[in-house]
Amino acid sequence: MKLALLDDYHRVATQLADWGRLAGRVEVSSFDAPIQDSDELVRRLAPFEAILAMRERTAFPRAVLERLPNLRLLITTGMWNASIDMGAATELGIQVCGTRDVGHLTAELTLGLMLSLARQTSHEERAMREGRWHVRLGHSLRGRTLGILGLGNLGRQVAGFGRALGMETIAWSQNLTAAAAAEAGCRLVERAELFRASDYLTIHVRLSDRTRGLVGTTELGLMKPTAYLINTSRGPIVDEAALYQALRERRIAGAALDVYSREPLPMDDPIRTLDNVILLPHLGYVAEENYRLMYGDGLEAVEGFLVGKPVRALNEPTERRR
Repeated sequence: MKLALLDDYHRVATQLADWGRLAGRVEVSSFDAPIQDSDELVRRLAPFEAILAMRERTAFPRAVLERLPNLRLLITTGMWNASIDMGAATELGIQVCGTRDVGHLTAELTLGLMLSLARQTSHEERAMREGRWHVRLGHSLRGRTLGILGLGNLGRQVAGFGRALGMETIAWSQNLTAAAAAEAGCRLVERAELFRASDYLTIHVRLSDRTRGLVGTTELGLMKPTAYLINTSRGPIVDEAALYQALRERRIAGAALDVYSREPLPMDDPIRTLDNVILLPHLGYVAEENYRLMYGDGLEAVEGFLVGKPVRALNEPTERRR
């Protein structure tokens, strides 16, 4: 069997799991750069029977899966992946498996971004390198209002960080109850009030048809001119054109973004030209501890597949490819 480890940007995939356990049974290859053209992706992956995809960096829609007749096992790091057409994989007899992941990393990153926005540290660091000294005046987070859009596992962790910093924490999501919000130490508010009242608004909902474009012109228009938006969830949850205009016209104070509709973010994207936004390259889940766990689980998934016992299976093909 040939196994492809995709999107190994840091070139560490072969070092962070004991792939030697597959010696004599599986030939392991890693790809360290994105393959964005679908024709090129199909050409390069055609020989492989197994693929390990790093989260949603590479998409596997039906049109791609149908052109990979040798593919029998597709592993996604994490236990869900909106970029894999699960119905097509099941229909085509492709076994899809997932991995565990470290559940606090994105919350930690969100905290770091809040602190950076508050104290303007990214601008000060850049100014220092340019020979300047004190260029922007920051402020404290204590006493500010932290608005959380989506109070699941990550949202609750971020709420805990906010309370530890002395922030008032408010929350809204479609099915959130007052009791559940209170249990997480938050006050449930109406959707419009979340945007009006927040000094920092952070997004922690999953991308779905229901949440795509959830933050648009109307919602951004409700925010204070002194407020900040943080998105470490998924790019398409925010209307990026509307956010660009709000930032360019200083209708909100700034934003910190770790996710985008197109990743890697194109060099000509106008958001790169703004001086009131922090841009990160989707670092939310990227840490050594997480990579070790995910690659180790990926190795387990390959071993399980080889003996006919899928590990952390995400689908059940009625008839697997041979």
